[in-house]
Amino acid sequence: MSDIVQKVPFGYEPPVDELKGTIVYYDSFEHTTDRELDLAYAITKARSFRKLVLYPLHEQSIRRMSKEEVKPFYKREDRLHDWKRERGATEVIVERLEIKRKKYTPIDSALRHLSETYPKPLFILMTGELANLFASYSSFDEWIVKVRLLLTNESAGLHPKLIANRHRWESIVHT
Repeated sequence: MSDIVQKVPFGYEPPVDELKGTIVYYDSFEHTTDRELDLAYAITKARSFRKLVLYPLHEQSIRRMSKEEVKPFYKREDRLHDWKRERGATEVIVERLEIKRKKYTPIDSALRHLSETYPKPLFILMTGELANLFASYSSFDEWIVKVRLLLTNESAGLHPKLIANRHRWESIVHT
């Protein structure tokens, strides 16, 4: 608390900040289209979120999770920066934790970093396949109570833990 005395008029109430929390788009961004990025940006605006964080995964993380071959991190990151520049989106951040680590980053380490760095509540936007992978990890039960999930598509077979926590996620349909 400051020792400086401040005077305010009687009845003054500080302005209420209408913006809340952060949406984190957690993906490889290998096959993500501009339309899907636009959808994430539109959701951020429509729901009055403070930030949209694009979290591209490192090649090592993708190989560990799905065995998929992807372009180098810097090429996918450059594409995200180009998209951001074209939209003039100042509230969009391209997260660089994975490139700083230069290796596989477990999802719990990524979520810990994101929850310590960005304003809460934290909403994680991911594909249905990635959500099924996340639900198969032992740390899922710990994290599902701290974050909410937004799924860009529902995969055919949902993981039993996702079904059990249906109230903690919603499907975002893009047309």
